[in-house]
Amino acid sequence: MQLLGRLEIKSKDRIVGFLNSQETGRVSSIDKDGYPQIIPMNFVYARDAIFMHSHIRGEKLENITRNPLVGFEVDKSLGFLPSYFSHPTDASQADTLYISVVIKGEASIVTDKKEKAFALNSLMEKYQPEGRYEKITPEMHVVDEVAIIKVVPKTMRGKYKVGQHLDQKTRLELARRILERGAPTAGETLEAMGIKRTSAGLEASDDIRW
Repeated sequence: MQLLGRLEIKSKDRIVGFLNSQETGRVSSIDKDGYPQIIPMNFVYARDAIFMHSHIRGEKLENITRNPLVGFEVDKSLGFLPSYFSHPTDASQADTLYISVVIKGEASIVTDKKEKAFALNSLMEKYQPEGRYEKITPEMHVVDEVAIIKVVPKTMRGKYKVGQHLDQKTRLELARRILERGAPTAGETLEAMGIKRTSAGLEASDDIRW
């Protein structure tokens, strides 16, 4: 299904940047009975692939060995918009601001020790950017003690809704209501919407397209 153009993230760099800014992704594989199994995972996007580390045994590894076609998804909810923002009584007007990426791809279990070491180091660089750990080399025992799942995307699509479909006046009014509601994510939501708080009030960027 084609994404509505104005909601689609056009830039691959933006998609990759979003992926690597998030801590948890979800990989979906097909079990022996034909049911999808969805597992939350730490991950990193590097060398045009998703890498995840895993215990050396498990159902998801069995699933991937049997059927390498998988799905992978990452999302971030930026803020719930109550229905009364748009209409005093119509509950169907409730909405959510969000960013998401959905990947369809082919998974494999990495066996090359150099690639496994690369994946593990890439994961550490993402999750522990302050360092203070020993770089992993292919000769280390830890390389044999974990499994590395690699997903090569066949399709990768990003979708976002941060008010880019609204005119500037409406976006500013929405931002004001979000602030008044006082949700914990209000500041992050406004940043994603291209809204800045200044001494003079709220200011909206002219371009928040991804």
